Order: sequence, then structure tokens, then C-alpha cells
Amino acid sequence: MGNLIDIKQLSSSGISRQDVAKMLQDRNPTYSLPQPFYNDPLLFQIDMEEIYCKEWLFVGLTCELPAKGNFITVDIGSNPIIVVRNQHNEIQAFHNVCRHRGSKVCLQPKGKVAKLVCPYHQWTYELDGQLIFAGTEMGDDFCKSNFSLKPVHVKTAGGYVFISLAENPPEIEPFLKDLAHYLEPYDLDNAKVAVESNIVEKANWKLVLENNRECYHCNGSHPELLNSLLEWDDTTDPRASNEFKAHVARKQADWDAEKIPHQHVSHGLRNRIVRMPLMEGTVSMTMNGKQGCKKLMGRIKSPDLGSMRILHLPNSWNHAMGDHLIAFIVTPLSPQETLVTTKWLVHKDAVEGVDYDVENLRKVWDATNAQDRKLAEDNQSGINSMAYEPGPYSKTYEFGVINFVDWYSESMLNHLSTQNSE
Repeated sequence: MGNLIDIKQLSSSGISRQDVAKMLQDRNPTYSLPQPFYNDPLLFQIDMEEIYCKEWLFVGLTCELPAKGNFITVDIGSNPIIVVRNQHNEIQAFHNVCRHRGSKVCLQPKGKVAKLVCPYHQWTYELDGQLIFAGTEMGDDFCKSNFSLKPVHVKTAGGYVFISLAENPPEIEPFLKDLAHYLEPYDLDNAKVAVESNIVEKANWKLVLENNRECYHCNGSHPELLNSLLEWDDTTDPRASNEFKAHVARKQADWDAEKIPHQHVSHGLRNRIVRMPLMEGTVSMTMNGKQGCKKLMGRIKSPDLGSMRILHLPNSWNHAMGDHLIAFIVTPLSPQETLVTTKWLVHKDAVEGVDYDVENLRKVWDATNAQDRKLAEDNQSGINSMAYEPGPYSKTYEFGVINFVDWYSESMLNHLSTQNSE
């Protein structure tokens, strides 16, 4: 094992940031990570502080905040956050923590309010976070302007909402510019969430992402998904056949005619966007491959747009089709628990029971999510064993997993080194 850290020793003595950096520096880049990265409570806390509290996170959609006073709440580890459309029609984000005694201000996952009122002692904030009422009990010398809600960085693009809890978040503007361009045909400001699911997978968040980043397991696990999805997401995939490449070329000509963006764009290993056709004769991720919603999204005229796949690390993957869009959000809950949220979006004027049937719309990904949960949980159970040691990824079938683990390792090392230099 050379000079690698003794994992058994770490389990009894506790893991430091220096230990994490050393394990990442010593790792074999084509192998899975050492066991503590998947199940250790201290390392999970470091993950939350150095990845989830410092990277940009996809948290929702502008159509979920259609009017002034609409809000959603999210929890990033122990940090509750409010995302709200303020009185100036701008989307802002704040720590969901009252400046009086620290109570949560918004207790519901979503809603609409005239003001943000803490339920504990009724301290009242304007929608832009300014404290406007604290009662006369605070005394004549109390200055409300010193006690605004603490802001969180927020950016929007193409209907997607991102936040970062970092003091100085990483660069994201080039990706957001591309995202806005690729999502323009969908007009997500004028979409709606038709249905949402939330499942808890008893597995580390990185295992959830690793499972998503490969389709090595698809043939044996996802019959519903493979009714429409083609495994490859790029013509440069070494396994891609000439028949697949010809299929892509035909569809790309159709998309060009409709001015639908489709070329592969990447921003490092963190972000990528690519549109790939679905299986010949299918136009949507439904059980029969037919439209899940009769009313197409935005300015789209043809349902046959394949699937535009959007990856945003560390917490989201997405599939955008002509008739609906599916957005996934990964939220770590504990070392071995991860919340996976799935949102199915349709045109805001689509009528349930007329234009779409919710059960039909969600059936493929409900099945796929349940199958992936079982795979991730079984993976976690094996990793917890004393017999586990890092194993090799296939450079052909699991290159996406290698890319994710490389991104995670590089990001973690970068954040740790930045912290040490401060």
C-alpha cells in the first residue's frame, strides 16, 4: 500500500482535512475512493463545508417563484435557506435565520407571503431581507438596518436558480450563458412543475452521483428507461456505432432547421450540455415513447427533440425533451442518506387530465429512481464492509464516473488548499 494512510487507524482517531487531502493526493485516479469518503461522519461534514457550502448549487426554477412574495426553502446541511422573489421582482436568497434569536423564519417548503415574518417573536422582514419591524421592546437605540437577513449569492439562467453559500463563489458565468442559450426554446419562466417526487436513498451522495454518471448498469436494471433512452450521450463515445452516429446526424439536421441548440458544450468536468436523440420512433421518456404532454414547451414546434442532458456538479442532472423537462436535485442528508428530488415540468398552460396524465408522465423515472435507489443502497452496504477496497473503473463504460470523481477530488483539494493559505 506504500505510504497510503491506514484507513483502520483513521476510523478510530478521526479524520482531519490534512488526512482528506493526503488520501486524495495518493488515490489511484481510475479507482473508486477510499472507504471513508463514502461513510465517515467527519469526512461527510468536510464534504458539506468544502463542497456543498462553497460550490454553486441548483436549487429550483424561476417558474416556482412566479410572483412577488413566492418563496422556496432548501437545507444545505445545517444551513436553512430562503429563495424569494422580492418586491422589486428580483430573485434573492437569504439564510433562513432570524436576526433576533436565530429561529427559522419560513417553515414551509414553499409558499407566498406579503412579508417574511419570524413565527417566534414576529420580527418582520421586507421581501428584500430588510428588517422593518422588531417591536418597541428593543429600545429606542435599536437600529433595524443592522439586522437584515444575511444574504446568499444567487444567480438565474434559462429558468434555473443557483445559490452559493461561499463568500467568494467559483466562476459560473460562462456556463450560465450557455445554459440560457440552450434553454431558450423552453421558456421556463412560462412553465410549471406538474409533479414532484422526493425519495431518500440510504447511500452517500457521491454514490448517487456515481450511479448516475454511467449506464454500465442500465441493461440489467432499467427496462422502462431503455424503452426510449439511448445509452450513449456523445458521438465521440468509443462504443458509439456508425448507425448511432448516422441517427444523430439526421436528428441534428432537423434541430438545426428549428433553430434548436444541440452541440456538446462543457465547462471543465463540472458542467456539460448535450442534446442526443432518443430511440428511433420515440419522442419522450414515457412507457410507450410517445408525448407525455400534448402541449409542447416554449417555442418548440416538434416533439422529436431527443433529450437535452444537462449536468451540473455537485448536485444535478436533467433531461429536456420537446414536451417536458425533468430536473433532478441531489441533497446530502447524512454520511449514508441522500435526498433525490425529481421535478417534471410542462408548459404552464398545459391542463392536467387533458394535455397530460401525471402517472404517465412520471412512470418511467419513478421506476428508474426506485431501481437506482436499490443499486446505490446495495453499493453502500458493500462499501461498509471490512472487505471493501477501491476498485477499478472501466475507462470505456465508466468514464463519466471517472470524470465525476476527478472533479470532486480536484475541487476538494482546491478548497482545502485555499483554506490552508488563508
